[in-house]
Amino acid sequence: MPALVLLGAQWGDEGKGKATDLLGGSVDYVVRYQGGNNAGHTVVVGDQKYALHLLPSGILSPECTPVIGNGVVVDPAVLLSELSGLAERGVDTSKLLISGNAHLITPYHTTMDKVTERFLGKRKIGTTGRGIGPTYADKINRVGIRVQDLFDESILRQKVEAALDQKNQVLAKLYNRRAILADQVVEELLGYAEQIGDYVCDTTLVLNNALDEGKVVLFEGGQGTLLDVDHGTYPFVTSSNPTAGGACTGSGVGPTRINRVIGILKAYTTRVGAGPFPTELFDEDGEKLRRIGGERGVTTGRDRRCGWFDAVIARYATRVNGLTDFFLTKLDVLTGWERIPVCVAYEIDGRRVEELPYNQSDFHHAKPIYEMLPGWSEDISGAKTFEDLPKNAQAYVKALEEMSGAPISAIGVGPGRDETIQINSFL
Repeated sequence: MPALVLLGAQWGDEGKGKATDLLGGSVDYVVRYQGGNNAGHTVVVGDQKYALHLLPSGILSPECTPVIGNGVVVDPAVLLSELSGLAERGVDTSKLLISGNAHLITPYHTTMDKVTERFLGKRKIGTTGRGIGPTYADKINRVGIRVQDLFDESILRQKVEAALDQKNQVLAKLYNRRAILADQVVEELLGYAEQIGDYVCDTTLVLNNALDEGKVVLFEGGQGTLLDVDHGTYPFVTSSNPTAGGACTGSGVGPTRINRVIGILKAYTTRVGAGPFPTELFDEDGEKLRRIGGERGVTTGRDRRCGWFDAVIARYATRVNGLTDFFLTKLDVLTGWERIPVCVAYEIDGRRVEELPYNQSDFHHAKPIYEMLPGWSEDISGAKTFEDLPKNAQAYVKALEEMSGAPISAIGVGPGRDETIQINSFL
């Protein structure tokens, strides 16, 4: 049975939650392998809408075991709040598993995140201010706090004190902020130990055993390919690896066990935060996409920047992730346009460029070269098969598939769980 990676093929917010939830009834485990509560998924089940920030989307499927892998950074307060909110709505969260090796976001991480962004001013990255970057930085600097540290007060105190020795110097001397007391941080973190203790285990062992037993495991990335710290539009990126390789390091499952890699694409493009965005629209079309698509960040609450579909980015995502399939979302949002522009290449200093420039300066100056495709006016939200779509909508999907370099195996035609056309099975 397969192990599947499902990830964003643009700048995030492509609709990964819906895609994961669609597969949730067919898989045994859904694993978040990177990121933290800086990413959000909206999942619509019937007339119920769920906004998930840290928890895997599979938590809404009773037969599925949701897993927070070692590559995730966990804010325990956010985790418990999300669990409580779901429990109040009748969702069983008892099957959740959390890696003991996942790193914890502490109060000083969120403080450092916010004051650093303010200090940068116009040069700010556009972080969510939730402490994600500083937590990953501590992880790499080997002064991080892991989930398992909650269960050993002595180790926890030593690590917190060591981290604050440096951070308090920076807060006081550079940012003119008061020092953070280690005792207060330790006391707060220890308070979470009993509440999350039953969820914590060796998730790497659990997942590999599950694959040995023929179980289906779905690895769910947060953010998107172009926000990957290595392969994205650096420095306007997240602090981890949402690309397919991150699924292995963030879960402890080897690459030879991955069978399929599914990229989620919007039928247009959006981005949250700062950084280059060649097809961004600043006119009525951009506002219309934002309004009809409900383009506001689930976690941040910020309006998303909107633009036309960018095939250069899609091809890049296919290449760096080894994509086997695409799930095209929000096709219904494009209903009503007489003609729909699609970016097929860039113009950079008078040159036509069809692949993503590796040079960040070139990408900043890239101008989209558009091909105009005929639009449609028919309501497609009730379409159940590809043939139910208007001819122009079919042609649009086929054109995007050809330009992007991997087959489109599913199409979202509305926000609901059942508003999806399945062309090829992912399993």
